[in-house]
Amino acid sequence: MQSGFIYCMPDFYHPSVLPLILRIKIHIVIKRIVKMNFREEEVPSFMEVFEASKHAIRSFPGCQHLELLQSKTEKNILFTFSVWENESALENYRQSELFITTWRKTKVLFSEKAEAWTLEMLHP
Repeated sequence: MQSGFIYCMPDFYHPSVLPLILRIKIHIVIKRIVKMNFREEEVPSFMEVFEASKHAIRSFPGCQHLELLQSKTEKNILFTFSVWENESALENYRQSELFITTWRKTKVLFSEKAEAWTLEMLHP
């Protein structure tokens, strides 16, 4: 779902005045979780890749948040959690040279294929 508009009609208004339509823009943010299983000896290499690219990713148009998380029990399993303005912003990032070069360096370190989920909030 993209950004949208909600149109609200007030419960009351003066009959001689045309109805006032309030237009409130809402943003539907997209949350992205990527689970990555690394070969144990490659975790430090990934940390170098992440350190080198995290500021550029966080500054990418539409990126609102980026975190790197690690499993408490399996230290070779890491997750990125990112928040994007909308699906278009996420897709623009995924088509960018920044993503392509970072992902190329990252995926060779995996012990198995990464899993990814794109989510939207249903209820706060």
